[in-house]
Amino acid sequence: MLFLTHPSGDPVERDSHPPGRLQRAPEGFVDKSGVRTVFVEARQGRRDFIRNAFAAAAAAGAAPLAVAQSNPVPKAGGDANILELPEHSKGLGQPVATDGYGKPSKYEANVQRRPSPGLTQTSQASVSFAPLQSLFGIVTPAGLHFERHHQGWWDIDPSKHRLMLNGSDPSLLKKQMVFTMDEIMRLPSVSRFHFIECGANTGMEWGNVAVPTVQYTHGMLSCSEFTGIPLRILFDMAGVDYKRARYVLAEGADGSSMTRTIPMELVESGEVLVAYGQNGEMLRPENGYPLRLVVPGVQGVSWVKYLRRIEVGDKPYGTKDETIHYVDLMPGGLHRQYTSTQEVKSVVTTPSGGQVLLDKGFYNISGLAWSGRGKVKRVDVSVDGGRNWRQARLEGPVMSKCLTRFNIDWVWDGKPAIVQSRATDESGHVQPTYRQNRAVRGSRSIYHNNSIQSWLVQESGEVKNVQLS
Repeated sequence: MLFLTHPSGDPVERDSHPPGRLQRAPEGFVDKSGVRTVFVEARQGRRDFIRNAFAAAAAAGAAPLAVAQSNPVPKAGGDANILELPEHSKGLGQPVATDGYGKPSKYEANVQRRPSPGLTQTSQASVSFAPLQSLFGIVTPAGLHFERHHQGWWDIDPSKHRLMLNGSDPSLLKKQMVFTMDEIMRLPSVSRFHFIECGANTGMEWGNVAVPTVQYTHGMLSCSEFTGIPLRILFDMAGVDYKRARYVLAEGADGSSMTRTIPMELVESGEVLVAYGQNGEMLRPENGYPLRLVVPGVQGVSWVKYLRRIEVGDKPYGTKDETIHYVDLMPGGLHRQYTSTQEVKSVVTTPSGGQVLLDKGFYNISGLAWSGRGKVKRVDVSVDGGRNWRQARLEGPVMSKCLTRFNIDWVWDGKPAIVQSRATDESGHVQPTYRQNRAVRGSRSIYHNNSIQSWLVQESGEVKNVQLS
């Protein structure tokens, strides 16, 4: 149970506005009532598919909505939790971790990344979502980082892994090169904080279906400190002809041989990294160990994992996953290609779908904002469905192409409220509403949905996912 009280000295009257209590959303919360269609014109087939998928997940044992637990009955005049010393205050504790690697508390075991039953599956789950509603600050723990696999993950022996540089035309660089991991890790390194977001994040909402929690709406998003070598350094070593070589092809070593085209200007800026470190340790296998590409601000599919080859060329490569996948279906039937930049976006994570406000009073509204075009400049929050907006506090540090945490005070009067956030980045782009996005891009898209998210707080305190037309 979370107990949130108003900061000392706030003018809110305690008697008329008691401190609010927030019931944390169970991370696996899925129930039949949580999946609701929100537009009557939605295509019946897709709508039923996703609804039935989530209902099946609930039947399979997804965590039910937790019931509020009251405190133990206190003895006369006080709280038993204070008056009686607990066992941990009277006995000898545990020794240092014997397995050599620390783990979270057993009481946080429900904080997990979780697969979605509503997305296309292969013979094994290919996507898992980060529990944004349970995270603080801006850094995602490596064990909770979202996953997207195109042919499963591998734990590759770093002593046998190689990275090759070559050109589509040999004259585009002075020499082809092959690096071992040891050779890469002896080069000058940098560490930078960046978000990574799958291009399909919030994609199910394009289908006019409201999934229950922020973990499922926005959970293909994470943020880490990445450590590695600027790709520009490796290209300089190979003598790349930057005037003629204007595109890069990155290739992974997994079974899908994932390949993506990257514009050379991103490499020339020095931002693109060949990374081996994440949050102070080596990459996790599911995150691309031992080597991956980091392309700040660009959709996650271009952050090629298990990186084994980089080729320079003079034109886009048109690979499978940039011609038939990760393209935007427009209203006229055409596809937009190479729309890789993740546009300005934000989401309120508390309160959010699946959580319950147990009584009226003060709450801290908190969330995340990000932009593939640079720094977040401003976040505004509305509690009345966008009629009125107030500027939120941006918690530092505010870094380029990185998650930014925002907070704002709110006193809930117990009446229905619709909570939204709207981000603006330093380039001047403002996060659009669903109406604005659909006016340009229609309603049949999957990728690059950066529309404003709405959470309905009902009189009962239950928070639901809704869309405003």
